[in-house]
Amino acid sequence: MAYSILLVDDSPPIRRILRSYFEHDPEWRVCGEAENGEVAIQRVKELHPDIVILDLQMPIMNGLEAARQIRHLAPGITMLMITLHYSKELVQQAEAAGINEVFCKSADIANHLLLTIRNVCQMRSHTDKGLVGKSGLPPS
Repeated sequence: MAYSILLVDDSPPIRRILRSYFEHDPEWRVCGEAENGEVAIQRVKELHPDIVILDLQMPIMNGLEAARQIRHLAPGITMLMITLHYSKELVQQAEAAGINEVFCKSADIANHLLLTIRNVCQMRSHTDKGLVGKSGLPPS
């Protein structure tokens, strides 16, 4: 089963680059794209992705506000944030909004995203099978 990914970034070239990384692996399926947080919320309602990758700065609605609303719509969804403006304060705000991890946009961002998504999906798979508790540790 392929995990579905929604790509949310106001830059078409960034979405295209991320899509190209995911399309080379049958484990991932890009189910849709959005150019801002408002469109992302609609896509989540329509497409029910497993993973949402959000940019921080976008017109109309930024990634943090979108994440807060997506968390209410789909509490179990995995959300990752990409940004040029990485800081400790942003990471705290992102975690409070329900984002699982924040990444700095860099030349190696795709590899970092792929590794994190693989880890999250493996953890989810083990949790679903009862092999891992919610804490991430094996049940006692």
